[in-house]
Amino acid sequence: MSSYQRVVVGTDGSQPSLRAVRRAAEVAHDSSAKLVIVCAYYPSSEREVEQAKDELGDEAFQVIGSAPAEQTLLEAADEARGAGASDVDTVAVVGAPVTSLVEAAESAKADLLVVGSRGLNTLKGRLLGSVPSDVSRRADCDVLVVRTAR
Repeated sequence: MSSYQRVVVGTDGSQPSLRAVRRAAEVAHDSSAKLVIVCAYYPSSEREVEQAKDELGDEAFQVIGSAPAEQTLLEAADEARGAGASDVDTVAVVGAPVTSLVEAAESAKADLLVVGSRGLNTLKGRLLGSVPSDVSRRADCDVLVVRTAR
């Protein structure tokens, strides 16, 4: 019997986070585990979304929020199924990524929490903290940090 029964992975819709979803799906498939994909967001007005797109360009996915979370989860679930996961659930959570992922893992009784490594070595990551680092300190289950900067 496999050691993993429930795997939780976070996504924000970016290509690096979808690489983490694919890796989590492979682990879930190999372990015959349930995969739970989580997208944390803060609701944004249309004006805020447009302003974010203008100012942040490719980084706007980090602040878009609300309905895009549902689309993000649909796309992530498709990626996961394409990578072999058969038992896939999705959860949209209003809140900060670290807290949302840790609480989702606890709620799902996860054995493994998967996060991408995006930004670990950036100045922004060092100043503001990184999701993988914070998650690994707070999670009660195993944490897999997937190298997503390729």
